[in-house]
Amino acid sequence: MKSFLSAAALASLTMTGTAWGESHMDNKVALQLKWVTQAQFAGYYVAQDKGFYDEAGLDVTILPGGPDVAPAQVLAGGGADVMVDWMPSALSVREKGLPVVNIAQPYKTSGLMLVCWKDTGITGPEDFRGKTIGVWFFGNEYPFLSWMSQAGIPTEGGDDGITVLKQGFNVDPLIQRQADCISTMTYNEFGQVLDAGIGEEELVTFKYEDQGVATLEDGLYVLEEKLEDPAFKEKMVKFVAASMQGWKYAEENPDEAAEIVLDYDETGAQTEAHQKYMMGEVAKLTAGSNGALDPGDYERTVETLLAGGSDPVITKQPEGAYTLEITDEALK
Repeated sequence: MKSFLSAAALASLTMTGTAWGESHMDNKVALQLKWVTQAQFAGYYVAQDKGFYDEAGLDVTILPGGPDVAPAQVLAGGGADVMVDWMPSALSVREKGLPVVNIAQPYKTSGLMLVCWKDTGITGPEDFRGKTIGVWFFGNEYPFLSWMSQAGIPTEGGDDGITVLKQGFNVDPLIQRQADCISTMTYNEFGQVLDAGIGEEELVTFKYEDQGVATLEDGLYVLEEKLEDPAFKEKMVKFVAASMQGWKYAEENPDEAAEIVLDYDETGAQTEAHQKYMMGEVAKLTAGSNGALDPGDYERTVETLLAGGSDPVITKQPEGAYTLEITDEALK
C-alpha cells in the first residue's frame, strides 16, 4: 500500500528530486496524449527536456496517442494519471458515467477549421447543404455535429443535408475530391493541404472561432475520485506548474521547441519544417493562457454543446466538471 503525506507535509518539501525521494511518496506521473508525438503537445516535451519536471521532483512518462488510443479509456483503466483531451469529448464521457475533471487549460483558443474547395460555390454554412464534408470521429466529431445542429442542417445526407464522410486523420478526401470540405487543424492538416500544392486562393476556410461555435481543446483531465487524495492533488499542482513552464518556453522559443519534439518522436514520421510550422501555429492557441481554465470559456463551450437541438452533445448542465484548485496553487 502506498503511503501518502499530508498537504502540510508536502508543502514543506523542497522542489528537488532528492527531497521527494526521501519522502517515499510516489512521484510518478503518466500523461496520456490525445494524438501522436508532435508540436501540438510541445509544452510537455519541453518540460521534460528542459528538466522542469525533474526540478519539480516528478518522474513523468509521456504516452503518445494514436488512432487506436482513446485517452479516456486509458485514464479509466489506470494506464495514465492525467490525459490531454478536448472538452466536448471529456464532457460527453463524463455525462456517460466516467467522471473526468478538467484541472488545467493550456489551450486558450480553438484551432479547428473546415477547409472547402472554393469552386464548389460554398461561401457560408448554408451552402454546406447537399455537400460531402469530412469529419473526424473518435470524440472529435462533437463540435461539428453541435454546429450543424444549431444551424438546423441535417447530417444524414440528402439535398437539404450534409453527407458526413468519416475522415481519417489526413487530407486525402479533399485532395482526391472525395469531399467538398474536410476537417483540419490550423496547426496541422491545413499546412498539409498547402504542402500538397493547393493554393489558399483555391480554398474557403471556416474557423470554428469565427463561427461562434468554438469549444475548448487540449485541456488536462484526471479522474474525479483521485482529487480526493491530497497527495495526488499536490502532485498535479507540481505537474501543471512545470507543464505551463514548458508551454511558455515553447511559445517564446518555437523553433527550439519543435526540435525538442522531433527528438522525442521515435517513429521518425515528423519533419522539421512541418513541426516548426505547427509550433508557430500552436503558440497562437496557447497564448493568453496561464493554464487556468477561464470559466467564461467553459460556459461558452457548455452552451455550444447543449444547443444541439434534438441531438445535443450533452443533455444537461455538467456539475463538478472542472476545478480551479490545482491552478490556483500552481500559479502562486
